[in-house]
Amino acid sequence: MSHSRIISLIMSDIQKAMALLISTFDKYSGKEGDKNTLSKEELKDLLQNEFGEMLCKANDKAAIDRIFNDLDRDKSNSVDFGEFVRMVCCLTEMCHEYFVSRK
Repeated sequence: MSHSRIISLIMSDIQKAMALLISTFDKYSGKEGDKNTLSKEELKDLLQNEFGEMLCKANDKAAIDRIFNDLDRDKSNSVDFGEFVRMVCCLTEMCHEYFVSRK
């Protein structure tokens, strides 16, 4: 059994979710420069591959621009991990509210 498999067996569900957020961000960041941030193109790839149609059509340039500008709070022309996590938290909260209201 691999080391990562053993670690994943002893991690709680929340710890696994945190590790997944980190690894997903790392999978897309740094392809175009800084490995600690997402460029607009990297964010587009992440949104398209990880969220599908949940947020917007990934080929809708205006929607991608809006999401990128909303996330890039410090106007660094990139999205850092904290900005990415805020997006995931907001989406998670919206999904929770949707499913609670449907009960």
